[in-house]
Amino acid sequence: MRRAWDEGLDLVEIAPEANPPVARILDFKKFLYQEKRKEKKARKNIKEVELKEIRFGPFIARHDLDTRLEQTRDFFKEGNHVKITVRFTGRQMGHTEFGFELLEKVKKELSEVAEVEREEKLEGRNLTMILTPRKGKKPGLPAGRVMEDAESKD
Repeated sequence: MRRAWDEGLDLVEIAPEANPPVARILDFKKFLYQEKRKEKKARKNIKEVELKEIRFGPFIARHDLDTRLEQTRDFFKEGNHVKITVRFTGRQMGHTEFGFELLEKVKKELSEVAEVEREEKLEGRNLTMILTPRKGKKPGLPAGRVMEDAESKD
């Protein structure tokens, strides 16, 4: 304790449960500053998951559907969740079954890279469903390809 006092530093107990307790002589303010910097750096590296939205009409053309599905796959590659919305206008509200069929088609097309987080739900004039990227395999790899093969060719 006297040695820490002479050097103008602090005596900090590192492991109080150890027998005998472990202590270090260091500048406590500097130690706290370094710990704060480590925490800030760790928080910086964490990516927040965003909820992206893709909108469809109930009678979307096949090519337009394929384009939107490709956009959705890109969102899954980035690790984002995707909200699929089918918007009904005017008399289309009388035929909501076309929207449910469209969402089933989307679910089937994206089944390799996504799983359903929230099932289809009709909210006013919108039919919505939320999809999340599948865990365990990279969403960008084609079916049948092993992850080690993809990494070894880099």
